[in-house]
Amino acid sequence: MTRPLSTDILIVGGGIAGLWLNARLRQQGYSTVLVERGSLGGGQSVKSQGIIHGGTKYALHGALTGASEAIADMPERWRAALRGEGELDLRGVRTLSDAHYLWSPGTLAGNLAGFFASKAVRSRVAQVKGDELPPALRHPRFKGKVYRLSELVLDVPSLIQRLADLAGPSLLAAQDIQPLRHDGALQGLCLDGLEISAQRVVLTAGAGNADLLAALGLQQPAMQRRPLHMVMVKGSMLQPLFAHCLGAGTKPRMTVTSHPAADGQWVWYLGGELAETDGVARTPDEQIATAQRELRELMPWLDLTGATWATLRVDRAEPAQSNQARPDNAFLHESPHLLVGWPTKLALAPDFARRVEQTLLRDGLQPGDHPTLPALARPPLAPPFWEGLL
Repeated sequence: MTRPLSTDILIVGGGIAGLWLNARLRQQGYSTVLVERGSLGGGQSVKSQGIIHGGTKYALHGALTGASEAIADMPERWRAALRGEGELDLRGVRTLSDAHYLWSPGTLAGNLAGFFASKAVRSRVAQVKGDELPPALRHPRFKGKVYRLSELVLDVPSLIQRLADLAGPSLLAAQDIQPLRHDGALQGLCLDGLEISAQRVVLTAGAGNADLLAALGLQQPAMQRRPLHMVMVKGSMLQPLFAHCLGAGTKPRMTVTSHPAADGQWVWYLGGELAETDGVARTPDEQIATAQRELRELMPWLDLTGATWATLRVDRAEPAQSNQARPDNAFLHESPHLLVGWPTKLALAPDFARRVEQTLLRDGLQPGDHPTLPALARPPLAPPFWEGLL
């Protein structure tokens, strides 16, 4: 029988939220173990578009919302970390773009949406023209308007790598995760037969939280899934573009981010309204055809001959909301000896970690005296998903 271990905090889930929390707690002197069943970042994290939102896209109807205010300070918090001056030292993480853009294709509704967004969040939006336009939109046939957002876009695989480096020896690969109880009370977890006791267990496994809660015999907090059907296109004709294309509604008609492939070409990753309800109902071929029509209409000068296409279905896992609404904030639920949460958005990972930290401080949990961990089986890093699809 393997000798039992102990740690201060036992984290389940190696996405950005769990990895950020793990690094923060270790920075403050806590001993931690983070367990991951699959690959680090291999759930929702590596499939995200890497946008560190500042809330502008949630103000497209002309007024600030709970979502736009909750996330407003995230870009600067992340920028500080990227400089090595923030909550974590993220120097070395690749910034794909220091700005994201709102792009109106020239329709009246799109122009008004961009105008009202700029009035609602003046400090976060500035119109750009001419040489300040993103290269992909510097074409004589482009007649729309473009607004520069004080947001940024990160290369998520390099972010996962940096957070894994900050984890030191605390990462553990395990498939079978069972509760470890004493007199009926949760004391830790049994991980592939290895017993690890902890002052607190934190579940931050995204969609995996549902199965983990069931294994613990818990029904709360409830989880919801909001699916997406994303589209990828790769080709030598593509230039980097990071923009929300505005439509007539309160959601971006299309959100484009660009990601470097191993062969030196760029991959455009297409989300927004294209990927939501109607997109989820389409077959992959139908979704690709729809994306091709959208790009022909929005960027008729773009010759996509020879481009390769694929789709990817993504389940956003979140705390359950009435009418499947999008949560405004990072979420944390407390049970005896257990914390369960979802950051709800990549950008809110620092906010989620802060909520956990505040809970530990409130409860008076201090770093304990634990023996040095033995060498643990380390989970692999998730590869960029597009390399296996395009």
